[in-house]
Amino acid sequence: MGKPENTLQSPNREQFGSRIAFVLASMGGAIGLGNIWKFPYLVGRHGGAAFIVVYLLALVFIGTPVLMTEFAIGRKTKTSYTSALKQLLPGKKWYLLGIIGVIALTLTLSFYGGIAGWTLAYLLKTVTGAYSGMNGDEIGAMFGSFSADPFQMILWLGIMLLITTFIVLRGVKGGIEKVCNVLLPIMFIMIIFLAIRSILLPGAEAGLEFYLVPDFSSLNAETVMAAIGQAFFTLGVGAGNLVIYGSYLDHKKSLTSSTLMVGVGDTCAAVMFGLIIFPAAFAYNIEAGMGPPLVFITLPTIFAQMKFGMVLATIFFIMLFFACLTSTICIMEAIVGYLVDELKIARKKATWIVFGIVFVIGSIMMMSFGPLADVFIFGKTIFDFFNDTVVSAILLPLGALLMVILVGWILKPKTLLEEINIGDGLKVNRYYTITVKYLAPIAIIFMFLQLIGIIKF
Repeated sequence: MGKPENTLQSPNREQFGSRIAFVLASMGGAIGLGNIWKFPYLVGRHGGAAFIVVYLLALVFIGTPVLMTEFAIGRKTKTSYTSALKQLLPGKKWYLLGIIGVIALTLTLSFYGGIAGWTLAYLLKTVTGAYSGMNGDEIGAMFGSFSADPFQMILWLGIMLLITTFIVLRGVKGGIEKVCNVLLPIMFIMIIFLAIRSILLPGAEAGLEFYLVPDFSSLNAETVMAAIGQAFFTLGVGAGNLVIYGSYLDHKKSLTSSTLMVGVGDTCAAVMFGLIIFPAAFAYNIEAGMGPPLVFITLPTIFAQMKFGMVLATIFFIMLFFACLTSTICIMEAIVGYLVDELKIARKKATWIVFGIVFVIGSIMMMSFGPLADVFIFGKTIFDFFNDTVVSAILLPLGALLMVILVGWILKPKTLLEEINIGDGLKVNRYYTITVKYLAPIAIIFMFLQLIGIIKF
């Protein structure tokens, strides 16, 4: 089968130099803070290995087909999400779905970039021994003082965005591919090293049992919905950001095997993060919570008590910075791709425009930890409102639902199945059709209704 025509493709459009480069870049876009401070917590809360079983099923039958869809849209049209929708459905309003995705990604990068900047700040604190010998209360007070300092919030947000901008400015082969080819393997080596070190701690057995021994009695509808949500959002799908990576891919190999590799890599990273967190937390009798306190209070408290703790903490925050950076690169590239493909803005100018917009919005969001802490929107801080409500509860589920409805019922699955199966490698057919038309929409609808509180389990 030949390469499909597309009228919007630039003859000078870059491509990934190899399939492994594409997989590593996509994997880097998926692996991030959600794997570190959400997945292990959810596993522990919902029955350990029993939750993982449900999560893996959800990943195979819901998350992976949607990820495959994003890659296929990008590779078929060789352009970013909004322009791709205009090409696939000329004269229709479905391109608005791409604009919703750009808005969601801009807001996501605004708050994600700020938190990612904290990893650099804590790497510096670790290297200088700023919290060496402190107890949990002292480390908690240090974090409270840090997050309430507007100068620190804006400084580290700006540094993180500048690093991301520098890489995106260099393009696919010169920036994204080179960085991900180096950072992802190093990051996995660090994860494995820290997991082994945590497992070998005295008293770690209880943490391993809590994390890995199934408790199927805890499985219920809430657990299933939580597993579906994590499987879906851990891959970073819903806003069309991985369409841009698909647009840089050639037609030598089918998309199925590459998509599975991304899903497996993301899952392995998430599971191994849990092997770092739970054995260490149980060994030192410290509760593993969720969100920023886990990374910036709980884990530093554990490292502060370990032998050679600051060395291990340095490795951890380097690893965490790598995970965050590969994610911010992916998000920024998708937004820049929209400006380049849709608005015909030069790449360099578009990248700096994105930097400026995200820096301004991100600065306002990060101020909700300090000077704007008393400003609430519908009872939530500015940061929590845009993170938890606007993006996580509305834009991403809505975008994902509309995407599968579009592919399953408007375009029809066969439109993208042909694209998915071009090239050597694994092929899919009925599996993709059934999941995109029925399983994914139903699961996303239930998840969406639960997120906005219409149904409760």
